[in-house]
Amino acid sequence: MDKLSYSLGVTVGANLKQQEFKLENVDDFISGLRNVIENKKLEIDEKEVNEIVNEYFKEIQEKVANQQAEIQANFFAENGKKEDIITTESGLQYKVIKEGEGAMPAAEDNVSVHYHGTLLDGKVFDSSVDRGEPVTFPVNGVIKGWQEAIQLMKEGGKLLIFVPSELAYGAQGAGNVIPPHTPLAFEVELIKIIKE
Repeated sequence: MDKLSYSLGVTVGANLKQQEFKLENVDDFISGLRNVIENKKLEIDEKEVNEIVNEYFKEIQEKVANQQAEIQANFFAENGKKEDIITTESGLQYKVIKEGEGAMPAAEDNVSVHYHGTLLDGKVFDSSVDRGEPVTFPVNGVIKGWQEAIQLMKEGGKLLIFVPSELAYGAQGAGNVIPPHTPLAFEVELIKIIKE
C-alpha cells in the first residue's frame, strides 16, 4: 500500500463526509478523480463540471437557508409570546434584565459594554464576560441588531437580546463560528458612554 495515496484518499473522503456530501456513485467519483490526476480526457467538459457543482452548492445553500428561516420564524414567534419579551418593529426581541439610570447612547457614540453571545442552542461563540474585559466600540460600527439594542439602553442597564439573522450576519455568517442565516442571543450590559 502507498500509505500517502491512501491517506490523501481518506482525507478527501473525510472532508466530503464532514460537509455532508451525498455521493450517489463512488465509482464515478473515483473515475473523475483518476481522470484529473492521470491527465486523461474528462468525460464531462470542464464548463459543465463547474455548472453542475455550482448548482449543487446553490441547492444546498437554499435548503439550509429555508431550514434556518423556519427555525428562526418558529423561535421568534414562540419567544415573542413570553410576557417579559418585547419585540421591536425590526423583529429584534429583548428582555430587560436591569434598567439603567444613566444617559442613552446615540448611533455616533462610543460605548463600553460587557456581553455574552450564544447561538439559540446555548453554544457560546464570543464573550467579553468570559475574557474578563469589557469592549469599546462605536454604536454604528456593529451589527444592526446591536445598534438598535444599545440605543434602547441607559448606562448601567442590561438586556437579553435575540437578534434575527438579517439583523446579524445574514447569509454570509461569520467565519466558522456563526453559520449563515443564524439568529443570535446576547446578554449585553451598557457600562458607559464614552464621549470624545
